[in-house]
Amino acid sequence: MYKHILVPVDGSETSMKAVARAAALAKAFESEVTLLYVIDPYPFTGVGADFAYGQAQYLSAANAEANTALDAAREAVAAAGVGQVSTVVGEGHTVHEGVLEAVENAHADLVVMGSHGRRGLEKLVLGSVTQRVLGVVKVPVLVVRD
Repeated sequence: MYKHILVPVDGSETSMKAVARAAALAKAFESEVTLLYVIDPYPFTGVGADFAYGQAQYLSAANAEANTALDAAREAVAAAGVGQVSTVVGEGHTVHEGVLEAVENAHADLVVMGSHGRRGLEKLVLGSVTQRVLGVVKVPVLVVRD
């Protein structure tokens, strides 16, 4: 049914629950899985050129964090018996932009992602990555609640 499943991860327990659900689906449908971690490559845009050194440190730390999260997710998917797993460190000023680009590049036909289930003021202040992804991608999205 699904040939290629995209799973955005951030290293949280919630995203690992989504990884487990995606792995089960991939095993059942013999799907390929792409694990995605999105970083903002230019978080200091508009601050000035004096922050170039901070930019390099940020990118190094962000890539290290991404690789740690992706390695853990890859191990979980492999342990579930899924053979075709790839990882991608995507870029976007917002996570949903990175997810949209990855869906298009990977030709994914399903996105499986976690949601912390925030409500009210907390959701308003922190935003909802999942809600934004639902608004921009054109493929089904399976939301795994925390």
